[in-house]
Amino acid sequence: MLDSILRILALTRKELLAVLKDPRSRMSLLIPPLVQALIFGYAATYDLNHVTYAALDQDHTATSRQLLAGLDGSGVFERVGDLQHASDVASFIDARRALLVVQIDPDFERRLLAGGSADVQVIADGRNSNTAGTAMGYITGIVDQFNADWGGVHSVAPAAVQIVTRAWYNPNLETRWFMIPGMIGTLTLIQTMMLTAMSVAREREQGTFDQLLVTPFRPYEIMAGKALPSMLIGVVQATGVLLVAQLWFRIPFAGSYMTLYVGLLLFLLAAVGIGLLLSAVAATMQQAMLYSMLLIMPFSLLSGLTTPISSMPSAVQYLTAINPLRYAIDIARRVYLEGAGIGLLEADLWPLGVIALLTLSAASWLFSHRMQ
Repeated sequence: MLDSILRILALTRKELLAVLKDPRSRMSLLIPPLVQALIFGYAATYDLNHVTYAALDQDHTATSRQLLAGLDGSGVFERVGDLQHASDVASFIDARRALLVVQIDPDFERRLLAGGSADVQVIADGRNSNTAGTAMGYITGIVDQFNADWGGVHSVAPAAVQIVTRAWYNPNLETRWFMIPGMIGTLTLIQTMMLTAMSVAREREQGTFDQLLVTPFRPYEIMAGKALPSMLIGVVQATGVLLVAQLWFRIPFAGSYMTLYVGLLLFLLAAVGIGLLLSAVAATMQQAMLYSMLLIMPFSLLSGLTTPISSMPSAVQYLTAINPLRYAIDIARRVYLEGAGIGLLEADLWPLGVIALLTLSAASWLFSHRMQ
């Protein structure tokens, strides 16, 4: 056992030296994630076409139902619940069952009939700042139309209803609060997968892979020696993006660092497993890079980083279940913004474990097959 650990550490040291001995290689591993985090923090945005909301109608009049009907008939909003008590709001937002909660006061219709103004409170899930901000803009447009219709029917001045907004977890609805935590997983995946995929291909091109085959290394030791350097570099890159989020953008961290890194390590295992699987198939570094790019783009598009998964077609939503980046982004955002603990992340952690187990097992089989 001790000999096996020493062999793995020796191969890990060799891999780290091969990657880090070139100053340009060191710069390419450390600087791009930081630069990309800054760019996404300032420039990234996206549109919205599907919003789930819950209604807390305390008025229960034809007027309040008319306002809610405007939301339901817009083609953008989907009502997923009718709340009975104000205490139900927290459970809907916390569990992500609804992006918004629209609360109508008990004297809504009476105030309007009296010629006064009536407030409608919209409580938004600020963890998804761009989506919440865009959704509030849509609600404002629907309320403006309601005011115009109400004024025409009742011969009163328009703008009778006023929107009072409140965002949870992200009070100012800053886009970077939503984007930067998600970039922790995204930027780490790109570098980790490519680095792992090219490791064995580099050995083949340099002619040193055959030398490994005649050494005492067992297949799992070679895999571990190839995986550990990539995971270490991935942890360093993720830490760099985390420092950018906290020290440069001043995004408050609400959760536990231990919980975040447990999720990241499980994600890195899955990413390294995919990289090793690609490296076992690719014959050259060019092939390994091409295979990596073919996966990285779909993984990024289907991760929920820029487009809410709930807005995707149903078939595509099922496809995202095999995407490790989807779970990594959800873990990073929930731990960073919500302060979620391990117990609340089970739905993200066990799929990562399954993906890591399957990919590492397949890569191990391919390595054994090649070595034989």
